[in-house]
Amino acid sequence: MIRENQRLLNSLNVVTDGVILFSLLPLSFWLRFYVLPGGIISVPFEDYLILALILTATHLFSYAAFGMYHSNRKTRLMRKLSIIWLSGGLNMAVLLSFLFVQKNINFSRWTLAIFFLLSCVILSAKRIAMRLLLRFFRRRGYNQKRVLLIGADAMGHRYLQELKKDSSLGYQVVGYIASKKKSDLDVPYLGNFGKLVKMLEKHRPDEVISAIEIEDFHRTPQIIEACEKAGVKLSIIPFYAEYIHSARQFDEFNGIPLMNIRHIPLDNWANAFAKRAMDIIGSSLLLILTSPIMLLCAIGVKLSSPGPILFRQERIGRNKKPFKMYKFRSMRVNSEEKTGWSSDQDDRKTKFGSFIRKFSLDEFPQFFNVLKGDMSLVGPRPEVPHYVELFKEEVPLYMVKHQVRPGITGWAQINGFRGDTSIKGRIQHDIYYIEHWSLLFDLRILWTTVFGGKFMNSEQLN
Repeated sequence: MIRENQRLLNSLNVVTDGVILFSLLPLSFWLRFYVLPGGIISVPFEDYLILALILTATHLFSYAAFGMYHSNRKTRLMRKLSIIWLSGGLNMAVLLSFLFVQKNINFSRWTLAIFFLLSCVILSAKRIAMRLLLRFFRRRGYNQKRVLLIGADAMGHRYLQELKKDSSLGYQVVGYIASKKKSDLDVPYLGNFGKLVKMLEKHRPDEVISAIEIEDFHRTPQIIEACEKAGVKLSIIPFYAEYIHSARQFDEFNGIPLMNIRHIPLDNWANAFAKRAMDIIGSSLLLILTSPIMLLCAIGVKLSSPGPILFRQERIGRNKKPFKMYKFRSMRVNSEEKTGWSSDQDDRKTKFGSFIRKFSLDEFPQFFNVLKGDMSLVGPRPEVPHYVELFKEEVPLYMVKHQVRPGITGWAQINGFRGDTSIKGRIQHDIYYIEHWSLLFDLRILWTTVFGGKFMNSEQLN
């Protein structure tokens, strides 16, 4: 039943998107020439209707190509919104390029600009409203996807825990199959592996999740065969899932599938170029805009206590290369500056140092680090060599953070992991950022850093 409902929802999604898109160009035409002043109609309205059909078709095609109409349960809301704006921008860029070449076609650029803004805003609002509406019904037990779990050890247990975090996702676990019953699970035990075929016929799940451990791996062909005979979708959580990135990628070697353990978007040269360009432009503007504040900070530091204005400390950057990170000195010159963390109650801080630390003004000289290429505006915070050597032995995946440039601010920092806080939690957020990087993600972190806005976390966006 859930499959039929999903197909119906997807069809309604496409149809309503098409109706909205087709209606918005005539509306944009009316706003431009009958509401806004100074408009001169040089192309007949009938031609705008033809253009509306073309734009509707191209938008729907690009939405589908980017995965817009996949199941809402497994696609993050922010991804859907980014698809709308990215696809709209690409389509408008192609159209404007075509109009530039065809100089005899004089569609109003203002009409097209209004169409772009309206389409992106209205379709984004529609997606947000749909997500909230589906969550409302799913929390009340409607639109549930029935799941049968195979395996009840580490990964099966983790899967159930993740489902419990957000009931609005609409997954209902009918029970689990395992070699023996587990006392710590609160879902029904349906029997051992020999009962799988019978349970598939009895419960008719929409999806089977296999989370078997390595000792049961030999049962995989049996599980696949049973699910294919029952016509049930099978998804497999590998027993080594904790070591791989959720958005895994596959390569191929002479017909042999090769799964990449970790996918880092910034390994792509185009992504790296875009991020570096944003860093250069952003740090240059920020240096100009904050120069009066930095001058006052420099004077304040010099008057607050003897010593240099800037605090230069060795940190470990991208590819484990050391560099000197700059800060306005906020503490008295001391012997612990190479290995010691500071806290809000640190008695080494001067009064002026406490002030600039409170408002993060001491971080401003790091814009020079960004301009030099040692750092980025956004990324994992760099650590001193002493702690890198300590944590790389104690904290799993700690060294992954050094595959990208360190940042002035980051996903871990805006989620409260800064200073003397949980290293494990900080690394988890750093790795999430590295594996899910996008320019939109960077802008989101910068906005939160500057304005303290409250964004939904990754779980809430599911």
